[in-house]
Amino acid sequence: MKIKQFEDKALSQYSYAILSEDESALILIDPARDIRPYMEYATANNARITTVIETHPHADFISSHLELHELSGAVIHCSAQTGAVYAHQPFDDGQTITSGALSFKAINTPGHSPDSISVLLIYNGEDHAVFTGDTLFIGDCGRPDLRENAGSQKALRIELARQMYYSLRDKLMVLADDVILYPGHGAGTLCGKDIREASQSTIGEEKNNNWSLQEMEPDQFVSILLEDQPFIPQYFPYDVEVNRQGAPAMKTALSGIRITKPAANFIPDEIVIDTRPAADFKAGHLSGSFNLMLDGKLETWLGSILPPHEPFYLLTADTISLQQAMERTARIGYEPFIKAGLILRTGSEKQTPFDADYFAQHRDEYTIIDVRNAAEVKMKQLFPHAINIPLPELRLRLKEIPLDKPIAVHCAGGYRSAAASSILEAALPDNMEITDIGEHIKSF
Repeated sequence: MKIKQFEDKALSQYSYAILSEDESALILIDPARDIRPYMEYATANNARITTVIETHPHADFISSHLELHELSGAVIHCSAQTGAVYAHQPFDDGQTITSGALSFKAINTPGHSPDSISVLLIYNGEDHAVFTGDTLFIGDCGRPDLRENAGSQKALRIELARQMYYSLRDKLMVLADDVILYPGHGAGTLCGKDIREASQSTIGEEKNNNWSLQEMEPDQFVSILLEDQPFIPQYFPYDVEVNRQGAPAMKTALSGIRITKPAANFIPDEIVIDTRPAADFKAGHLSGSFNLMLDGKLETWLGSILPPHEPFYLLTADTISLQQAMERTARIGYEPFIKAGLILRTGSEKQTPFDADYFAQHRDEYTIIDVRNAAEVKMKQLFPHAINIPLPELRLRLKEIPLDKPIAVHCAGGYRSAAASSILEAALPDNMEITDIGEHIKSF
């Protein structure tokens, strides 16, 4: 028996392949949109993908469960509460999937969502590991505020937070201390708020070190869990529904996207998502472009800034980068909204360079926009009179920005400020001077 963990670093997402003892059957848990790693692993082990288990309809990424079913005939298992539209077998408390010496037991663990399950792997009659989806992470537990307006089963965050308290204590903490914990996400995901930098743990380690498993009253747990949760990207409810329906094959979905090489003076009729490095963008870009760099969390920011169904162009400097950008866009199910893929090395619009020395001596001459999240500002405010508008809210709060001074934008490292300054440049009057503090922020 082998357990293989796959990681999508951009989304901090884990999926799993469990190879049966005779190495003929492969069971997948929470597969990502791109099926190639799973198919390659199955081929390398001369195995067939027989089973796909979904711990819940995911909000932050699109699963390939339907494509895998259509391609390999794998049976999909999920909670009956999901209301899944695709062909599936219900998998809830008391139900077990057996493959040779392996048994997979469903444990209903509502809290992150009403339809969340954890999957207990029993090997040769002994509890070996538990795949907890978005219920229990390493150092944290799943957030309970994503299903108030999404999915077939909706629930208020307070109700789910209380359910999480009991799921953790009555369903997971009762497992033996040496049971291995395999979570659905690692540090960096927006599905939790304080996840540690590790890819696996044990129930015993989490009992000792995870705040959510410590002794406390339900009301105290609910209060702590709901406090300071990250923002909710606009694409999350959309992805829940796509996953409940089942997504089309990624390769087929991407094959219909038109790709073109426009002239530098091309005037786009929709927003352009320019995924080139910030320096290249600032040196020359198309009018109305948003700079969301491929080297970073493109998926998260694309789905946070653009609501589902808003059309956009996807731009890179070469064919290989464009293919990567389209595939990463498909990871959150946004490929239907790509009007065309653009290959362009430079454009006619330029951004005002940031003069660090002048800014240091004349800060009062600028309106400073801080696009970090509120919790980051609360921890450390870098400029006393800066206006805090988190990046995901920027397009909706443009009227709060004074236009009587040049605008300087900052975040913590440069990715978000590059995106924000490009959004402001596209939205505000042409005579406004907008500059990106970018990586210079580390010197202030």
